Amino acid sequence: MPRSLSLSIALALIVSAPAIAQSIETYPGTQPLTIEGDIASQMIDGIDRFLLREIEASVEDRTKHWNRDFSSSEAYNKSIEPNRKRLAHILGVRDDRVPFDAPELISTTNTPALVGKGEGFDIFAVRWPAFGNVHGEGLLLVPTDGEPIADVVAIPDADQTPEQITGLAPGVAAEAQFARRLAASGCRVIVPTLISREMRRRAPLGQNGRANLTNREYIYRSAFEMGRHLIGYEVQKVLACVDWFEKETAESNAKISVVGYGEGGMLALYAGALDTRIAVTCVSGYFGDRQSIWQQPIDRNVFGLLEQFGDAELAAMVAPRLLIVDAAKGPELTLPSDGGAPATLKSPDWDSISGELIRGIELVEGLVASQPPYAVSNGNGPADPDAALRRMLGSLAGKKEPLEHGLLSSAKSMPKASRELPNAASRQQRQLDEFDRHNQWLLSESPFVRKDYMKGLDTSSVAAFEASVEQYRDTFRHETIGHFDHELLSFNARSRKSWETDKWTGYEVMLDVFPDVFAYGVLLVPKDLKEGEKRPVVVCQHGLEGRPTDVFLGDHGAYHDFAAKLCERGFITFAPQNIYIFKDRFRTLQRKANAVGKTLFSVMVPQHQQIVNWLKTQSNVDPDRIAFYGLSYGGKSAMRIPALVTDYCLSICSADFNEWVLKNASTRHNFSYVWTGEYEIFEFDLGSTFNYAEMAALICPRPFMVERGHFDGVGEDEWVAYEYAKIRYLYQAKLGIGDRTEIEWFVGPHTINGKGTFDFLHKHLNWPKR
Repeated sequence: MPRSLSLSIALALIVSAPAIAQSIETYPGTQPLTIEGDIASQMIDGIDRFLLREIEASVEDRTKHWNRDFSSSEAYNKSIEPNRKRLAHILGVRDDRVPFDAPELISTTNTPALVGKGEGFDIFAVRWPAFGNVHGEGLLLVPTDGEPIADVVAIPDADQTPEQITGLAPGVAAEAQFARRLAASGCRVIVPTLISREMRRRAPLGQNGRANLTNREYIYRSAFEMGRHLIGYEVQKVLACVDWFEKETAESNAKISVVGYGEGGMLALYAGALDTRIAVTCVSGYFGDRQSIWQQPIDRNVFGLLEQFGDAELAAMVAPRLLIVDAAKGPELTLPSDGGAPATLKSPDWDSISGELIRGIELVEGLVASQPPYAVSNGNGPADPDAALRRMLGSLAGKKEPLEHGLLSSAKSMPKASRELPNAASRQQRQLDEFDRHNQWLLSESPFVRKDYMKGLDTSSVAAFEASVEQYRDTFRHETIGHFDHELLSFNARSRKSWETDKWTGYEVMLDVFPDVFAYGVLLVPKDLKEGEKRPVVVCQHGLEGRPTDVFLGDHGAYHDFAAKLCERGFITFAPQNIYIFKDRFRTLQRKANAVGKTLFSVMVPQHQQIVNWLKTQSNVDPDRIAFYGLSYGGKSAMRIPALVTDYCLSICSADFNEWVLKNASTRHNFSYVWTGEYEIFEFDLGSTFNYAEMAALICPRPFMVERGHFDGVGEDEWVAYEYAKIRYLYQAKLGIGDRTEIEWFVGPHTINGKGTFDFLHKHLNWPKR
């Protein structure tokens, strides 16, 4: 290429961007919007970068949540008690455990409880009460010669059975059968069954399966909505065993240890962090850096875990008691995106393990009585817990160093079954059914729990109500939705004229929100707008996988160009691009946000706050008349965003309103999200706090409306009416402002009807019909 030609091309490239910018017709007071490509995709990418930075920053940010007192062991445990309570809360360890004298032996007239005999121990099939009507079930290994030297809860991985780590069934190498080896060494050992990762298509009874979920995700979904967690449930079963051991050994003489592998290692670590009665905690195939928890199976998703806790912080909570970390290779698997949450589970590498151990040691550096975490193995081989088991037994015997020989039995013979082994599949189903029944019982009780929760509302007058509701708004903002403590950036408003009809002009608008986070949407401006005239604005929100253009172009079957039709009636409208688009790409944003106690709405709320803030500065906008109207996922937004963005003067929820907690947690109703691929939809502890009636209370006394099609499959009319009746009661009966709320029922599907809602907008935005 001639030098003169290449120079000409270079000069053309240099001047092209300003030339393009100069050719863009902008909305008054904004800079040219020059960004090209799929702006929605770029929005998702930016939010992803933002959330990954928040996760990275969480390690340093945790220090503000701790106030450790190292003056003594007692003072230390007292000083971290608030952290223990927080951990128990987010794990869902809330239900009172059921006291019991001893586990039940499982036997029938035909089948004895004795399952088999090992070298120096007997094996029994047992069950024990944990909480509610939920029981642990598994095996009890009892030494036959003298009193046990210690009591141990041995927890297998989720895909191992009690029989496998006891040596009664194949599948686990002999050296890794830690329950058998501890029993042969003189320990009394109880082995609980965990919920497995078996995948099945789920559906209500009598229907074909839909979402392909592991057993663990199936229980997780309902539990999470109810402020519980499968992890918490299984920790409760472990702690119920600790209750029994303590009672049996007259409290002060108890020598109790918890040891687990894989998922069992996770439960052992959580149990050891929560309960100071556990003298030794041994974790195998689990310990490491938790910053990538969003990639792991969703049943490990603990809302807000990384705000206060990584594995180092959990290790520090075990102190001054002993924590043993066996750096053996953990379970590895990949879960598909087939209705359930996609996931990859990788064994923690040595760098991850050692880095977290070093952090844990540094966190308790000033605690003189602390035993530093004891790490064994180099992370390169299969599970081989010899050194870990020797250290555990030595500590329980009062030794400070691992024992090369002695307490750990060298017995290699496998126990012999004395009868047919317990049916693992039937036992698994019993455990699943008990958890499911408990979740459904919590669901049935939840209206009473929420009513008691909201009893602080003062409905003696509208003014008293507005004052009293603020405490709930604050909780909703910080605990339910999650709030990023960042100042909004300056608008840096950019725009370009992209559409035009004889009645309105459409501008794409982009606003900065946080670093890497922006708001984007389309502003439709009526052509008859006069200079200096102040008009109301309706923010028109699309639904799942939608685009701003869906609400004003092409007569989409769900939206019917409602933003354009409203503009033709004289309203200014704004159609934001929301972030629920690109399937797993946005759903994994929820996973990342949950890790630090946030949600998708932790991003969407500030986006909308910035949109409203900008709209209020526009010369033709009446800042007191900005309304929100959303369909489907936009209707979900209509319940949450105006509850927190109080600049919205009214809200309309279309094609979404529901007995929302029921819709998320029920395993009886066909319309439940338990059966679908929306694995991001579940919000922690709504069951105890904010259903749609309670969210509407946060919108009250501003006008609120529901648009409901009889044939809309998102719900059933009786449940929609049930939940809306509570809102009507608040507005009409308690506050005397019944004219500010309505529901429109129409014969139709999942769609904008645009009749009663349009009238509602004209009435409450004080804009004449045309």
